[in-house]
Amino acid sequence: MRAGLLVLSLLITSTVQVRAAELMDGVHFMIPAGPGGGWDGTARGVGLALNEANLTGDTTFENIAGGGGGRAIAKLIETADRQQNTLLISSTPIIVRSLQGIFPQSFRDLVPIASMIADYGCFAVRADSKVQSFSDLAERFKKDPRSVIVAGGSVRGNTDHFVLAKALQLAGADPKPLIYLGYDGGGKAATGLLSGEALVLSTGLSEALQLHRAGLLRIIGVTAGSNIPDLPDLPTLRDQGIDLVFANWRGFFAAKGLPTNQYTRMQNTLRAVSNSPEFDAIRRRNGWIDLHIEGAAFYSFLEQQETQIKSLMQSIGYLR
Repeated sequence: MRAGLLVLSLLITSTVQVRAAELMDGVHFMIPAGPGGGWDGTARGVGLALNEANLTGDTTFENIAGGGGGRAIAKLIETADRQQNTLLISSTPIIVRSLQGIFPQSFRDLVPIASMIADYGCFAVRADSKVQSFSDLAERFKKDPRSVIVAGGSVRGNTDHFVLAKALQLAGADPKPLIYLGYDGGGKAATGLLSGEALVLSTGLSEALQLHRAGLLRIIGVTAGSNIPDLPDLPTLRDQGIDLVFANWRGFFAAKGLPTNQYTRMQNTLRAVSNSPEFDAIRRRNGWIDLHIEGAAFYSFLEQQETQIKSLMQSIGYLR
């Protein structure tokens, strides 16, 4: 594995155009974590755009935290016959936690409908922190690993954990002593940083951006390959000599056993909202990358991700 790691190819996009076909008459979004995190924000952003663009009827939301996302997946599978209009949001952790054995299911136990966006990772500190850059953080960790306590939005070994661990490894440190505190969602992890429980927050860019803009925390590194056009002042890891690029895809899944035409409606609906100016505005506001992949192409993408994520986790000793 090369040092310049690109887990997610940002050149993959759907070339299928929106057809004048049936759309869903209503959408129930199932969110496998509490409010305030990346899953919650993305699902509610898609729901808002659907409403603003008049693409569907009622949109409802259900937060089901627990089991690193496994509780919501289990409910969707067990109640599949009652989930005709349900879209479960997930992301890279559905692969990570399956590889770790945290829950027995994988994306193969669901029907992948479409990915929607990708969110770069970022590292942030409190606004009054003496840590001014990722380089400062890495040097502090090398001198005293136990002084660097990390807050992340889910269980140990998840993307928030291993992306920072990989960055520290590329900076010349041994990431194994890293102290990681897992919270239920990025919102609670940010609260852990602001309350002083942790020195640094590792999370998705969109989950930290509003707090950064409000001056409550300071982003010291983003895992983008180059400066983000809509956010040119944010420092990338590459700006600081760390050749690490990572983006966490987020997409939607449905229960198995539904009528084939219902899956088609789901794909049509997500494709329509992805192409809408309403969702484009939400994407830009959150610093998200457009990553719409649907159906069989999305399934193949997930298989590729599984191989890449497994190699990444093995490279830092987080998976055998």
